Amino acid sequence: MPFTLATWNINSVRLREPIVLKLLAEEAPDVLCLQECKSPVDKIPTEGFAALGYTHMIARGQKGYNGVAILSKRPITDIGDQDFASLGHARHIAGQLDNGVVIHNFYVPAGGDVPDRDKNEKFRQKLDYLNEMRDWFHGDRPQKSILVGDLNIAPREDDVWDHKKLLKVVSHTPVEVEQLAETQDAGSWVDITRQDIPDGRLYSWWSYRARDWDAADKGRRLDHIWATPDISNAGHSSRILRDARGWEKPSDHAPVFATFDL
Repeated sequence: MPFTLATWNINSVRLREPIVLKLLAEEAPDVLCLQECKSPVDKIPTEGFAALGYTHMIARGQKGYNGVAILSKRPITDIGDQDFASLGHARHIAGQLDNGVVIHNFYVPAGGDVPDRDKNEKFRQKLDYLNEMRDWFHGDRPQKSILVGDLNIAPREDDVWDHKKLLKVVSHTPVEVEQLAETQDAGSWVDITRQDIPDGRLYSWWSYRARDWDAADKGRRLDHIWATPDISNAGHSSRILRDARGWEKPSDHAPVFATFDL
């Protein structure tokens, strides 16, 4: 039975509840994975989501920071979380759907502004987080799994508005791209978005700093949907809902979608 999945860094689920409801009402994905919820779990506004059919939720939360949640129309079982790099942050949750598919929802640390692990603790934490993700996938090889989230890295040259200008900018530096590739390889993850849309510039994030984000179009593809090889061929219909970046009081990220025939 096919299901559609979306991932979205919402940048405060309580502040942006209206646009979450708009997405659920207009696009109706079966599963919506949110990052940067910035809310304790018991403060997430679930009533409106449930009224639209999203009666299942698993989440990890913190007051004002981080936070991940999975909203689902279908039953989903909470199967745990990992505290990579021992940060004590709510950055990962895993759930299993009724068809046996495991969904990992990640919010990888952004990494601050200086791409030097010795000078910038946040950048060091980001690299350590990715290293521990890689080691976990090496040790516990995922199967029948989908990994989504704000991975805070735009890996390809056409995942950023200007490859050369961003080589020394956190999110597109060679060391980050290399470590993301190692993490992906460790689980043999397939980038579903780029499997479907192999060519051309593709972005899911545009800075709030741009006076006219749409006209400037200085974006980066920071949000990802991956799948294990045993189900990657079932993934299709990938898209990024760019228009959501222009909704009222928007997140600086746009939702990323894929459908799986499983």
